[in-house]
Amino acid sequence: MPLQIVDAFDLPEWFGTSKVSWHSTSPLGDGPHVTGELDGDPGGSQRLDLLAVDAAYPAPVCPDAERRAAHQAWQYGEVVLLDRDGTICAGVPGRQFDANLAYEALRRLAKAVAADPGSFTVSLTL
Repeated sequence: MPLQIVDAFDLPEWFGTSKVSWHSTSPLGDGPHVTGELDGDPGGSQRLDLLAVDAAYPAPVCPDAERRAAHQAWQYGEVVLLDRDGTICAGVPGRQFDANLAYEALRRLAKAVAADPGSFTVSLTL
């Protein structure tokens, strides 16, 4: 599945300027891909998934170049955004998600667009 790195400033403007809520639409711990939805004021909505870039069985979920970019961004306190067949994903080092890693990925995403992390609400399906 082809992946392409996306600039965080290509996200809708409301993402960095209003209160935002992200909720998972698939459970954590079921694998490297967690689907989710961002909702913001006034009425904005955007699909945003989480992708654990190090999962490799039964096949790698992320090509090497994008996986390295995800690790580099994480090392610097950031998160890389990836376009996966038209869906934006936050690429995170690891093989699957727990609540702490999902929360940290979204905190770093807020930082990437200079949004106040306190303006984000996160709801997880465990």
